[in-house]
Amino acid sequence: MQYANNHLAYQFYEGERTSCISRTKRAGSIGNGMSFQTVIAQPVHRPVLEQLRALGDVIPNPGPEPWQNAELAGHCQGAHALMAFMTETVDEAFLERCPKLKIVAGALKGYNNIDVEACTRRSVAVTIVPDLLTEPTAELAIGLMIAIARQVGPGDRYVKSGAFNGWRPRFYGDSINGATVSVIGAGAVGQAILRMLAGFSCQRLYVDKNPLSEALKESLDCRRSSLDEALGASDFIVLGVHLMASTRHMVDAEFITRMKPGSYLVNPARGSLVDEDAVARGLHSGHLGGYAADTFEMEDWALIDRPRAVHPGLIESDKTILTPHIGSAVTSVRKAIEHSAAQSIISVANGEIPDSAVNKPALLAR
Repeated sequence: MQYANNHLAYQFYEGERTSCISRTKRAGSIGNGMSFQTVIAQPVHRPVLEQLRALGDVIPNPGPEPWQNAELAGHCQGAHALMAFMTETVDEAFLERCPKLKIVAGALKGYNNIDVEACTRRSVAVTIVPDLLTEPTAELAIGLMIAIARQVGPGDRYVKSGAFNGWRPRFYGDSINGATVSVIGAGAVGQAILRMLAGFSCQRLYVDKNPLSEALKESLDCRRSSLDEALGASDFIVLGVHLMASTRHMVDAEFITRMKPGSYLVNPARGSLVDEDAVARGLHSGHLGGYAADTFEMEDWALIDRPRAVHPGLIESDKTILTPHIGSAVTSVRKAIEHSAAQSIISVANGEIPDSAVNKPALLAR
């Protein structure tokens, strides 16, 4: 979440600006008379904060900048719960410093930044929020498609420059209507994108190793395609796959070469699915018509060799639309995500393993 001038962060933690580390004793305990302690690694809305304070001590980060890993581990040394976001890395070394930790409650869907096996070995539950991010992420993907194809970025900058004197024959772009759109990855987000595209007169293809059911395919009015066909025929390629070792840099120079000349690439999924240098070169050569992204390679904290900044070729290009990872940045959605993560923490404090724990079967088997 982004906070203009940090106003919203201070609003969440009103009265704590001079002492953001709150260790007030609360009623909750973990069964041995000790107060349950929760660390919140990024700002959350006040009702969620108060909900967790009812359990015991809370150490909140007023944000919006994340704590460095060593500082976070220091706060978590005596903690039983950590509400984590994509800015935190939880690995063996981190867990070694946090012996009391019982849950890492991810306010997220993808959890590449959390070593689930290491957590399981220490009987630490890892929970996620699997479905609340789907609709807003798909909605933003459609917005990115429109923005990049209709020259919204250059047009906006032109008006703000003061050079606009009324209509002129400029900033001609392309339309989703009449286009062929391929979604790579037909999971929850991919299906939501395909469904939302029903409002446009476009041909919808999907690429996935697992075919959709006939009923679902019919309801989405889409057709399964090979990757080769999709790349060669599509005016828009939209990424909707998970980041894994096998999908990192799946969009490389060779992938882009196979794309239809002048087509658009849209990435609302994970930054490291894309080799940003290859995309920058594709834009510079003119083979790529445009690139729209809400996620970037530099954000994938668990990758040691990740770049530390967005590729300058993307920033400098007039053929890009870049948003600061706002796929789930809808106020009602963020509140629901935080509430879900808090409920998982409450469940663990009550001696339960939440259903949202990705390692629940392994923990039950221990």
